Amino acid sequence: MKKAMIRLRMSEADAHYAGSLVDGAKILQLFGDVATELLIVLDGDEGLFRAYDSIEFLAPVYAGDYLEVSGEIVEVGKSSRKMVFEAHKVITNASIPEQPSACVALEQPILVCRASGTCVVPVSKQRFRDM
Repeated sequence: MKKAMIRLRMSEADAHYAGSLVDGAKILQLFGDVATELLIVLDGDEGLFRAYDSIEFLAPVYAGDYLEVSGEIVEVGKSSRKMVFEAHKVITNASIPEQPSACVALEQPILVCRASGTCVVPVSKQRFRDM
C-alpha cells in the first residue's frame, strides 16, 4: 500500500535525559509526521491519530544520531487507516574521545523502535475517496 519515509538528525534539543539520550516520545512524534504524510497522500487531509496498538523501544537514540523513520498504510477502512512504523538508526557517533565530531555510517541500520496504530480521516474530509 502507501509508504512514506523521513530521515533526520537528532539534536541536543531532542535529548531529554543524561548522556544526551533522546526521549522515546520524540520518535513517536516522528511516526506522527509520517502518518500525516501518508494520510495527505491517500485522502488529501491530515486526519487524526486515534491510537497505537503497540510500541516497542528496542535500542537507545542519542543526540547526533541520524534516524530513518518509515511508515506504511497496511489496511484501509471506511474512515480508519491501519499503519505500521519503524525507526532505524543509520548514522551514530563514533565514540572517539579525541575526536567528538567523528561519526559512523552504519553498514547495518539498527532498529530502534517499531509501532502500529490507527489513524482516522472522516469520510466528509476524504477528498480523494472516489479515486
